[in-house]
Amino acid sequence: TSMAVSLENYAIALVVNAPSQIGVYDSWHYFNIGSTVPANDVFIVAHPSADASILSLSDMTTTHLSNGDDGIALVYGNQPSTNSSPSAGGYTVVDRIGDWNGDPGSGWAVAGVSNATKDHTLLRKMSVSQGNTDWTLSAGTSADDSEWVVLDLDTWFYLGSHTELQASIPGCTDASANNYNS
Repeated sequence: TSMAVSLENYAIALVVNAPSQIGVYDSWHYFNIGSTVPANDVFIVAHPSADASILSLSDMTTTHLSNGDDGIALVYGNQPSTNSSPSAGGYTVVDRIGDWNGDPGSGWAVAGVSNATKDHTLLRKMSVSQGNTDWTLSAGTSADDSEWVVLDLDTWFYLGSHTELQASIPGCTDASANNYNS
């Protein structure tokens, strides 16, 4: 947004592998005190053992991140006294990658790519302007209906910003062809 967003009442809630209870988070992790997403910017959460190029841009580090098969959600509200679903816990899921409904195996399919949440880089499409609590809808079944672009592992070009993905479409370099493009 054009205004800074305080992360004071936001947290990361996740399930590692299969949930203890379907639809309920297993662990809850608040953002560091004073954390804010600056106006028209991004907030980067990294694992402490991430590549130095990621750590140099990170706003916060935590060991509580997914290896591709863990359901992770951005939540708003206070942590309930016992782990509970959003409807019973008084908090709201704002966005998610994966779900809390069971172990997906190695990872979730995204945009028609098997195990895309494992050993890939996910980039949110610029057309998405708010979170999506429906992981199935967000992940989609093809590149056209997914809210994500699935990139190769360690594609960090977009880290630190949220800019439109620029496709590289080379032209025909055969000067004698009718579709020649220098």
